[in-house]
Amino acid sequence: MAKSIIITGAGRGVGRACAELFLEHGWTVGLVGRTETALRETAGNHKNAVVLTCDVTDEQQVDDAFDWFAAKVDTLDVLFNNAGVSLPGKPIDEINVSEWRQLIDINLTGSFICARKAFSLMRHQDPQGGRIINNGSVSAHVPRWGSVPYTASKHAITGLTRTLSLDGRAFNIACGQIDIGNALTPMAQKMTEGMPQADGSIRAEAVMDVSHVATSLLHMATLPAEANVQFMTVMATTMPYIGRG
Repeated sequence: MAKSIIITGAGRGVGRACAELFLEHGWTVGLVGRTETALRETAGNHKNAVVLTCDVTDEQQVDDAFDWFAAKVDTLDVLFNNAGVSLPGKPIDEINVSEWRQLIDINLTGSFICARKAFSLMRHQDPQGGRIINNGSVSAHVPRWGSVPYTASKHAITGLTRTLSLDGRAFNIACGQIDIGNALTPMAQKMTEGMPQADGSIRAEAVMDVSHVATSLLHMATLPAEANVQFMTVMATTMPYIGRG
């Protein structure tokens, strides 16, 4: 039977690129996002695409969407916790508390809600088990200037990954994290034009094709149950990460 995966934030960027690759490889793919038209664009003509319009911050919507997908497949094999947002760079005292709360609600609470539901499905399905892959960021290791909310959320994602890895052992649920640096998506286009650096300068940064993220995720997702990529960093080779600052 075809393998199955739910991808959040599947309407654009990294989520869309990953969804399209998994669809091409014959997986049944649950496309999660808030905008149905964008999800249908991702689905294209693939009959193995399942559009799941929902807000990852809404527990009931997530539960309903995941249950509906689970009823269509034999087992839920993988969740890619990808949905997330960022904010323009600025010092902490210029960041509104409402901006912080919105970002944390999507990046962290949304990931918790989706992981919680996927974990439950994987724990109680037959055969038991599955794999959860969280989208971290190179910001889970080192910050970009002016990124307090985003960087804090991605450090928290690492904590979620590590704990799920431990808690999932008893139920054959593996958890890993892919940390992405400068994949060229519409959201990252600004990196080619100039980004604030730690020394106060504005410089363009190297980027990589987003397809490299998709193939990396496919490798993580297709490992046998006995193996797991705990953390993978895939990044533009010469971007300011090693030695950032």
